[in-house]
Amino acid sequence: MYSLCYLPTAGRMTLTVIKCRNLKAMDITGYSDPYVKVSLICDGRRLKKRKTTTKKNTLNPVYNEAIIFDIPPENVEQVSLSITVMDYDRVGHNEVIGVCRAGPDAEGLGRDHWNEMLAYPRKPITHWHALCEHCCAVDMREGLLALRLALTLFLATELDANGSIGSAGETLTDTSAPRSQI
Repeated sequence: MYSLCYLPTAGRMTLTVIKCRNLKAMDITGYSDPYVKVSLICDGRRLKKRKTTTKKNTLNPVYNEAIIFDIPPENVEQVSLSITVMDYDRVGHNEVIGVCRAGPDAEGLGRDHWNEMLAYPRKPITHWHALCEHCCAVDMREGLLALRLALTLFLATELDANGSIGSAGETLTDTSAPRSQI
């Protein structure tokens, strides 16, 4: 869960990382050591990056940490945020737990949250966001949607005479564990 607040007169945007829940366990202890990395993106290039403190041995960290970016009002429609939850590892590379995006080029809630922030200046707007496992959250969502559609069409049209592959109109259901959220 995070909040976005924009002060147009100061050209300042504050993202407050509040908490995460149901994060994926990345360590052999059954927990993770998560921190949140926020990047300000313009035209596919990272302009600035900031990160929170690391919370040890938890899947439900609470941060309540503000991250501030200076964004002039004339540039607010050209930038976006990449929010990545990482697992700190003392040895080796830190691992990505999940990613979400906010901004005018984001999809779904990421774009809605951004637009709500701009519609209500000087007011913190708070939402939960589901994390995707890949670096490009938009591509992953579109890929999963395309895969689901392809499998549904396959099951509806590619049946043998006995119907042994599946029945027409059969759909797939998601029985996975609760999704990680920030």
